[in-house]
Amino acid sequence: MEGMSGPSRRSGGLAPRHLAIRGSVSLPEAELMWRFSRSSGPGGQHVNTSDSQVELRFDLARTEALPEVWKRRALQRLAGRLTDGVVTVRASEHRSQWRNREAAAVRLAALLAEATAPPPKPRKPTRVPRGTNERRLREKKHRSETKRGRSLRDWS
Repeated sequence: MEGMSGPSRRSGGLAPRHLAIRGSVSLPEAELMWRFSRSSGPGGQHVNTSDSQVELRFDLARTEALPEVWKRRALQRLAGRLTDGVVTVRASEHRSQWRNREAAAVRLAALLAEATAPPPKPRKPTRVPRGTNERRLREKKHRSETKRGRSLRDWS
């Protein structure tokens, strides 16, 4: 699975110990808070007995796992999504709790990777080439003459 390091459940291992964000930066499993509940919607008897919906919470304000610059940037960009400095991600699209855990972890990693990305380089303004501008004006004048020629004729 992308975005997560460590052994996966399918290979018989345990849950991942770190959640990779970007480059060598990752979140330790100890800083992730998991909560499970019953998913809403149809699903028959299975959905009534299993807690397959996953809520993953990460305390962005108090973490030591992210570099300070990334943390400031993420806090600023995710300000509307945070509750007391905590970012929350939910996943309930799969029937399996394990697959929902994976989906929530990937979603959180993608959210943090986007929020901590450096700002884009400012656009360097460029000038319109003289030839392009002259061609535009020449075509404009030609079109104007065509239309003027249509309106001056006496059609009666």
